[in-house]
Amino acid sequence: MKIVNLNDMVNGWFIGNFEPSLYKTNDLEAAVKSYEAGFVAEAHYHKIATEFTVIISGQVRINGEVYGPGAIIVMEPGDVTDFEALTDVVNAVIKVPGPNDDKYIVSEEKTC
Repeated sequence: MKIVNLNDMVNGWFIGNFEPSLYKTNDLEAAVKSYEAGFVAEAHYHKIATEFTVIISGQVRINGEVYGPGAIIVMEPGDVTDFEALTDVVNAVIKVPGPNDDKYIVSEEKTC
């Protein structure tokens, strides 16, 4: 048995092709992420991966809709998504597959 603390992982990511990783693979990426109220992520999309986000606690606004605990948001390849933590938030994220460099930031000049 091996015990590792989530705080030792980078931004909550603990499975995928990065360091450190508990299981190095491009098949998927897995994270448990925490955000403080007010955190805003830039809109982005993936060309290859499908991203599953499960809200564990707190409330978020994604693409103008508010979601709370138990909501599972599925972003297919090409879906543009943004993210705002309305309260302190904990969520779990799974990306399948987990290719490196598959996150594309949407600038104000570019649309998908």
